[in-house]
Amino acid sequence: MPTLFLPLSYLLRNQEGFKRLFTHFKYLHTRSGIWTVNTSSTPWISKSALVSRRREVPVGQLTARNMCTSSSGDKTSWLWSVYNETKQQTQDLIPVISKNFVNPDTIFANNQMSLQDIEIYGFDYDYTLAFYSSHLHTLIFNIARDILIQEHRYPEGLREYDYIPNFVIRGLHYDVQKALLMKIDAFHYIQLGTVYRGLNPVPEKEVIAMYEGSHVPLEIMSDFYGKQFMDIFSLPEMTLLSCVSDYFMKHNIDYEPVHLYKDVKEAIGDVHVRGIMYRAVEADIEKYICYAEQTHAVLRKLSKNGKKMFLITNSPFDFVDRGMNYIVGKDWRDLFDVVIVQADKPGFFNDRRKPFRRVTDKGVLLWDRIHHLEKGQIYKQGNLYEFLRLTGWRGSKVLYFGDHIYSDLADLTLKHGWRTGAIIPELRKEIKIMNTEEYVHTMTWLQALTGLLEHMQVHRDSASQMVIQQWINEREEMRLRTKDIFNAQFGSLFRTYHNPTYFTRRLSRFADIYMASLSCLLNYDLQHTFYPRRTPLQHESPIWPEQTSTGPLVNIRDLQEH
Repeated sequence: MPTLFLPLSYLLRNQEGFKRLFTHFKYLHTRSGIWTVNTSSTPWISKSALVSRRREVPVGQLTARNMCTSSSGDKTSWLWSVYNETKQQTQDLIPVISKNFVNPDTIFANNQMSLQDIEIYGFDYDYTLAFYSSHLHTLIFNIARDILIQEHRYPEGLREYDYIPNFVIRGLHYDVQKALLMKIDAFHYIQLGTVYRGLNPVPEKEVIAMYEGSHVPLEIMSDFYGKQFMDIFSLPEMTLLSCVSDYFMKHNIDYEPVHLYKDVKEAIGDVHVRGIMYRAVEADIEKYICYAEQTHAVLRKLSKNGKKMFLITNSPFDFVDRGMNYIVGKDWRDLFDVVIVQADKPGFFNDRRKPFRRVTDKGVLLWDRIHHLEKGQIYKQGNLYEFLRLTGWRGSKVLYFGDHIYSDLADLTLKHGWRTGAIIPELRKEIKIMNTEEYVHTMTWLQALTGLLEHMQVHRDSASQMVIQQWINEREEMRLRTKDIFNAQFGSLFRTYHNPTYFTRRLSRFADIYMASLSCLLNYDLQHTFYPRRTPLQHESPIWPEQTSTGPLVNIRDLQEH
């Protein structure tokens, strides 16, 4: 969410702050290329507020036409005076905006949804009920790296590489043919500066030459790319791909990128399939699992309010049982009406052929046909169609939580009408960054400067263009700085420089609500309705009065009359 497009609940309580904000946007707004200051409708604006204090400029209409007769020096001075005045206006807004921080424990809505209508709650396990420490990514990386060396005959020198925390982010695309990792926005454009071969960035000119620009057509993203890393477990996989590529390039080893991708994918898969990761976590569960108390509290709250609950996970029963014993207690199965392990999502949601099998407490698979899904029992595999037939849990009365946008949520939204909640652990960190003074100051001025550039570009003479080019350079430096605040290589999970990322586009489409963790549910009662914020479209006003906590909508004209 752009910083200036904030909820107005605070600003409407602070009339002077709102007036400054309204004045600022009125100043940056233009019609047909004409700058207009209408002081009759905004009596609090002084006649000198929007022009240089050093030069007399008539208030009314400032156009490119009536600046043409000025000398280059006068025009340059005028442009810089408008720049300085805009900057001062922006700085005056900072104290107001800085007080309107976002709570990291908020639940955010893409679609209106009331918890009052939800009767059944479903959960994934990994990164939904169970949250893992950073030690787990190091473990996966190290095991997969050793598998490459020992079983795929990769060079021993790879042992020099350790897991690099915070090198990659989720949602990146991987060009299998070129061994390039990159971030793509919602419009299928590569964010230049975020393309990496190995551990090194690829120059922008080289990227543009390879792709004949920066746009990636849909058919290429679907077929040629082969992989978008949407899973939190994919962070060590991306890092390992980058490290192996880096080693090959440093040692001038000619390699086939497709083979590298497949070998790394297989090695990462073996960490899970062979149970290596599961055994390591079970052996030292306190080292790897966190957030246990909050998850327990959420489940107890739902149970106390008579909600039905079920668990559908790809993890094996022993692993889930050990984790849930730690998180909830030995009676954790009493909370769930249905427990399904090794479900093989997303196939579980689409493949009608796999029937359920019951699993004993000792992990033995029984052969008998399943006619009922009984509470306290454990089931393996199965499919959603059989699940729906046996439970009758259909439509919008079901809310399912998961961390994987595709495997957990997409099919449920598109085909079955379930409500969906995305768990995005990275959200908490990013919101805390957005709440910092550095970010607020940088982003507010970046938006104001962008507005200034948009309107002043009509001045095409060489002197004006020299000034505008300096502003463009400043804007580019600030854009890079805002990217680096989140992640030096790839920036924010949710944005390119200004557009939503491809990840955000999918999140908006497939999740009714999203939050940092299930613990956020503790801040809401089970009658709460989530309303998506009415963010303005490009052709709409950038400020929407909204209901305050003290009463009905506040009319802007009413504020103006004061």
